[in-house]
Amino acid sequence: MGRAFQNRKESMAKTAAAKTKVYSKYGREIYVCAKSGGVDPSGNLALRGLIDRAKKDQVPSHVIEKALDKAKGGGGEDFSPTRYEGFGPGNCMVIVDCLTDNPNRTFGDVRACFTKTKSKIGTPGSVSHMFDHCAILAFEGEDEDATLEALMEADVDVTDIENEDGRLTVFAPHTEYAKAKQALTDAFGEIDFEVDEIQFVPQTTTPIEGDDVALFEKFLDLLNDLDDVQNVYHNAELES
Repeated sequence: MGRAFQNRKESMAKTAAAKTKVYSKYGREIYVCAKSGGVDPSGNLALRGLIDRAKKDQVPSHVIEKALDKAKGGGGEDFSPTRYEGFGPGNCMVIVDCLTDNPNRTFGDVRACFTKTKSKIGTPGSVSHMFDHCAILAFEGEDEDATLEALMEADVDVTDIENEDGRLTVFAPHTEYAKAKQALTDAFGEIDFEVDEIQFVPQTTTPIEGDDVALFEKFLDLLNDLDDVQNVYHNAELES
């Protein structure tokens, strides 16, 4: 599981520079999370994790505050989550998570990204069954037994714990995110999580080679340029 997760992190890093709209994407996600779960990060663990992640990605405080203020007002846009699945260049599997106020527009935009790169958008569930929808929490530490014990005492359904280079990475079902994070905080105090997110981790990887590498990178760039796209998950493993 960890290897597939790391492959995705490395491939995402290659396209990070293309995410010119990263501030607005974080702002939109914070707004939706705060509107649905409350604007107080101490009572909304998903929001707290999102804000921490935004800060690590150097999103300015005023962007975060503006999103929270908008959520407090109760008005604003009515964004809803939508998810698209399909097969990208080299027949890799792809999941695209969006937040949109116009699903028809977003579907057309995402489908165009598939079409322009000789890819095929699929039906709901066409590839997601080949991914694990995981909460991932990584932090400095080496006591795997104490970590597992804390999670089990809190009745968290732990999928996996990896211990590598002084860092523990906990994998749990996405529905256990808040419970897992609270259990770790209760056991070890305030933790500076290096990874604190929910994502789709592929069960297998698909090698991308030759001309498909450039096509795949173009595919990611097209998707990341769309305002409505929040995250792109895939099982592609690019040749080094």
